[in-house]
Amino acid sequence: MDGPLIPFGATREQYPGGYPTYVPQEADANPLLARVDPALGPKLLALPCDLVWATTWESEANECLAPLLGLPQLPVVTWPEPSDEPEPAGLHWKTRTLLRWAAGRPFAWLDDEITDADRTWVEVHHPARTFLYRVDHRHGLTTADFAALDAWLQAE
Repeated sequence: MDGPLIPFGATREQYPGGYPTYVPQEADANPLLARVDPALGPKLLALPCDLVWATTWESEANECLAPLLGLPQLPVVTWPEPSDEPEPAGLHWKTRTLLRWAAGRPFAWLDDEITDADRTWVEVHHPARTFLYRVDHRHGLTTADFAALDAWLQAE
């Protein structure tokens, strides 16, 4: 969520007035939730695929983000407890769990931390089509990101 749906890390030059905010926040709410653009919800729902939360927010994504985006309750990837076993060189800690979740099915993964190491590992270890796409965390999901995902989905 942080990065694709909640942009962060831009410089003052990139957003001189600060990040745009879309919804007023309750006093006890995470202030970053104001950055969630509700217009992304209909775009996500329009995609011809099943949506799944693959975030460290886990079930909180359904509680906090889904209502802001107008999304239904979505399945949630549950992350295993951290292990002392190191990940293969450069591999994101989510990668192997997401492959188990996909269970051999085609899947797309949009994140702000995906690298070529993840793409290479998935190519070798996953039998179906995959689309691992890095979103710029400073801007979150953009029209170009949706176009890239839609092109992959339509190419099936």
